[in-house]
Amino acid sequence: MENMTTETIHIYLIRHARPMVDKSGFFSKEQATQYLQEYSLAEVEQVIERSEHLPIDRIKKVFCSTLPRSKATALQLFGPQVELVEDVTFREFENRIWGLPLGKFPLLWWQVTSRLLWLMGLNQKEIESFKMARKRASQAADHLVQEAETAGMAVLVAHGFLNEFIKRALKRRGWRVTIDGGRKFVGVTQLEKSR
Repeated sequence: MENMTTETIHIYLIRHARPMVDKSGFFSKEQATQYLQEYSLAEVEQVIERSEHLPIDRIKKVFCSTLPRSKATALQLFGPQVELVEDVTFREFENRIWGLPLGKFPLLWWQVTSRLLWLMGLNQKEIESFKMARKRASQAADHLVQEAETAGMAVLVAHGFLNEFIKRALKRRGWRVTIDGGRKFVGVTQLEKSR
């Protein structure tokens, strides 16, 4: 007779809340670089409502990156009583502003151009390469799988790009995406697997 005691384990990937930094107007290369630095250190907006998909009462441990926006979001969502595990493995993929310092452009232009060049391996001077970042996301996925297999669930509050590549790594390991929060602020992606 088939064993009917299969258990479903879960991993929750949550993107941080919106950082409180002004990105309106036109930016020089220097101003765009300054914006990236401010974004890394920024406080986040108040989280108005928690996702109904999070089993808040069962969450005792939360992983987050070492960047302030990730930690602040985790504390808002889960409170000071939760065990918060900060880990550099969960930091966002790095970016550096690329381009000649000629003229001013919308911030999105600087960010997208710089990120695309980084993805192509052409803008990684003094920062982690895309190849290294993907490898780190895979290690992060392994870390979360280990936690989920031990505790029944793993919860991570981190960043848009990193979470996307962790999700891809988990899917390759046989995890199913049951809710996809995408890259929106405080978006929750839920993955599950039977064991």
